[in-house]
Amino acid sequence: MVQGSLKKTKPSGSTSKRPTALAPKRGPRQIAPKKASLIKQQKLTKKLTAGLTARTEKNLAEKAGHLELLAGGKKDKKTGEAGKGKK
Repeated sequence: MVQGSLKKTKPSGSTSKRPTALAPKRGPRQIAPKKASLIKQQKLTKKLTAGLTARTEKNLAEKAGHLELLAGGKKDKKTGEAGKGKK
């Protein structure tokens, strides 16, 4: 006896849709603090972080002195020493 025709299945996984938006996703929102102590702490943290970032970039510029994009490299040292000698 014939058992009937085979059921046809759709291929899965190969035809997945891509997201239409190519722009980067928006980051999480942050609510600014209202207490004075928290505002002061946030300002201090921001200042210290900026200092650490600047120092790190300066160290990297010194190590890779051939890069003109970073300030504080070998070129800047040469011009700084020449300026000091003229005064």
